[in-house]
Amino acid sequence: MSLRFAILTALIERESTGLELSRRFDRSIGHFWPASHQQIYRELERLAADGLIAVTAAPERPRRGQPKAYAIAPAGVEALREWLARVDDPTPRREALYVRVRASAALLGTPAGEGGLDAVRASIRHHLALHEQRLEEYAAIEARDFDPPPDRRAAVQHLVLQAGLRTERSLAEWCRHALAELDAIEERYPE
Repeated sequence: MSLRFAILTALIERESTGLELSRRFDRSIGHFWPASHQQIYRELERLAADGLIAVTAAPERPRRGQPKAYAIAPAGVEALREWLARVDDPTPRREALYVRVRASAALLGTPAGEGGLDAVRASIRHHLALHEQRLEEYAAIEARDFDPPPDRRAAVQHLVLQAGLRTERSLAEWCRHALAELDAIEERYPE
């Protein structure tokens, strides 16, 4: 998927200025498809150039820095429908933490491996704290916006939040498991 379809999705939901769109990304879509404000503005320019969105509120005398409002164009709706009809394979996951765990194993028994398990434990604890924080954030969003979902559209959007909740729970659970396993490994295999 590309940022273009995330932006088209946001604009079909509601016409927005670039700043409003960036803020909406930070609060919703950005949880699962992050983008910087610069990336969003660059993609808005490309979408407008491709005729997929329209500037709906251009001032008569444009001044530098004055916001433009963007709305999805009919061609953008069609592009979004075509993209929605496609089937993609899951995106391969890249996770530096897992490489760190593997590196700590590779370094065990070498002079460079001294302290490697302590370092990897610190990384895992850090990730655990972040996953638990996201779980709290997602639970607050769920309680605020989806308890119960007010309409059919919100009920479908809730599925995305549920995926986030399940993912964060699973990742936090793995972190707790990994920390316990590292303790057990050190007991089973003392140096």
